[in-house]
Amino acid sequence: MNSTNYSSPTTARDLEQWRLRDRSGEVSASEPASVFAIKSLLYPVIPALTLFACLIAWDEPFYGPYILVGVLSFLGVADLLDVMPPRITPIAVMALRSFIDICVRWALLMIFLYTLLDLSALGHYFSKPVLISWAFVTPLVLWIGEMSAQQMLDRVSSARRTRKAVIIGASSRGVQLDATLAAKSTLRIQVVGFFDNRAPQRLPAECSGRVLGDLGQVASYVSREGVDIVYITLPMSPQPQVIELLTSLRDSTASIYFVPDLSVFDLVQPRFDIVDGIPVIAVCESPFYGVRGMAKRLSDIAISSVAILLLAPVFAAVALGVKLSSPGPIIYRQRRYGLDGKDIIVYKFRSLREVEDGATSFTPVARGDDRLTPFGAFIRKTSLDEIPQFFNVLFGSMSIVGPRPHAVAVNENWRRQIPGYMVRHKVKPGITGWAQVNGYRGGDDLHSMTMRINYDLEYLRHWSLGFDLIIVLKTAFMVWKDRHAY
Repeated sequence: MNSTNYSSPTTARDLEQWRLRDRSGEVSASEPASVFAIKSLLYPVIPALTLFACLIAWDEPFYGPYILVGVLSFLGVADLLDVMPPRITPIAVMALRSFIDICVRWALLMIFLYTLLDLSALGHYFSKPVLISWAFVTPLVLWIGEMSAQQMLDRVSSARRTRKAVIIGASSRGVQLDATLAAKSTLRIQVVGFFDNRAPQRLPAECSGRVLGDLGQVASYVSREGVDIVYITLPMSPQPQVIELLTSLRDSTASIYFVPDLSVFDLVQPRFDIVDGIPVIAVCESPFYGVRGMAKRLSDIAISSVAILLLAPVFAAVALGVKLSSPGPIIYRQRRYGLDGKDIIVYKFRSLREVEDGATSFTPVARGDDRLTPFGAFIRKTSLDEIPQFFNVLFGSMSIVGPRPHAVAVNENWRRQIPGYMVRHKVKPGITGWAQVNGYRGGDDLHSMTMRINYDLEYLRHWSLGFDLIIVLKTAFMVWKDRHAY
């Protein structure tokens, strides 16, 4: 399927802002266990409890299908709502914004669940009054739970002793850390100042009047003032001043943290890990590891299986149309790059009279291309030529959502011209993707391809099951409305 580039609709921009805006309520190991538990489990547990309450209210048994819905809602809410966000002032603004945010995200999850139940023909196992009451009651309970939890967190935080901290290195990273700690009241950490060897005129304006001395004075200040935490934002290297600083701090009981500055890298799914006791930092990594990878694969299997069953008559009709419209194979097989840049075979219904395997050469289809058969033009415009790729998804070489796979010849051409091009292969290619729903479904010029890669990398940085759901819904809307495809 191909099209000219066109601007995304306003709804697309709104969805993008909804998905990518910062939800800065992540949990922290620096918080007490009670705060950690509240912020991590509040959202996921409430839907399961309200479902159980609705079953009791309607005198329905709690058995297999409801357990499945409860587990799906637990996982879905944990992903869509993340963790409880911090308090913002004024409280009325926070309450209204929180209620709207919860309702929107819960509605998206309900659309997904109801669609899944309908497509899998499981709907008759459920009581409609139970599901409807659950759908309307849960967002209200989530909101009440969040408001109550905020009060509880305030009480827990106020009961804790405020810990003193100093930051070594008045750098941009140090300033950012200072602002973050000040905003996270539940941590109860007060940064009393900075230490830096540079002259005052070389320091950021935010540090004016807050520099307590040079690195040689850190140890005595920490001991004298009872500092609890020392954050070091200097480069993590065996420089003499860093070694001397760490040696001088051995005589204190302060906790010491290095704060690495990774801003010089174009990070893709950055995270910290431990390899048999050895700390490592992921600078470029796939988002699909552990449970996240399992959830992605299970959703791919479920959606592709249902799609193949429901589209079986369409498969037969399109196959017959391809066979009768022109001589040649019904299914078009092409070599493309898949996960980790490994070759895969992608299936499509043939829409051209002449086909290429994509390994050594590839000629993009243009508007009015004389290689297109009349029936081929129809199935490309309606995206029906792509539906055999549901088998790619079922067999595991592709995903429902991900960067669209390019022919091998296309990859070899553009990987030399666009920085970070091959990073898109850290995940399985998809039938649809973030670039496609933002108007970059075609085009073989440098600008179009660069924009497509930028959107693909943005997808890798911000992936979630909720993000996938948004892309699927936007894809359905675009296939129905798109007048630019050819």
